[in-house]
Amino acid sequence: MQESMMPDIIEFSEDHLQQIFTRYRGERTELISILQEIGDTFGYLPQEAMLGLADFLQIPSSTVYGVATFYNQFRFTPLGRHPIKVCMGTACHMKGGKLVTEALERELDIKVGERTPDGEFSLDRVACIGCCVLAPVTVIGKDIHAKMSPFKVEEVLALQKEKDSLEKPPSEK
Repeated sequence: MQESMMPDIIEFSEDHLQQIFTRYRGERTELISILQEIGDTFGYLPQEAMLGLADFLQIPSSTVYGVATFYNQFRFTPLGRHPIKVCMGTACHMKGGKLVTEALERELDIKVGERTPDGEFSLDRVACIGCCVLAPVTVIGKDIHAKMSPFKVEEVLALQKEKDSLEKPPSEK
């Protein structure tokens, strides 16, 4: 099952950050909106972006960091090449979403909110994916995996790695 759920994320650059700032007046009341746009653009809040935002709004960097850490919508580490989202909505939670999350943490050797050292996978919980009839649901990149279980985690990750190896040019294999 395929679903387009991921925005196009670009690598952080000062130029892209400045392009974001051109859409704002530089008022403190814009802080959350700008943080959201930075997060949407880069996939996380790079430290350099938060420092640049503090300069742009002429507020202490501790204020920017304090607001960003208050809201759980913001992340401070980059997404993996294959972001994994585990649904924790009511249906998914009741049908084992927590156990699936724990199995992914063990298999990837990371915790929710982290990225694997090779940058391939990141792991997050989400409130609802909207596929309750398929619960519990996990999304890897754009692929929806229905009726997940801790036993299916290793298989799904192996399939993703196999898919990656098939997509590599022969010179990289």
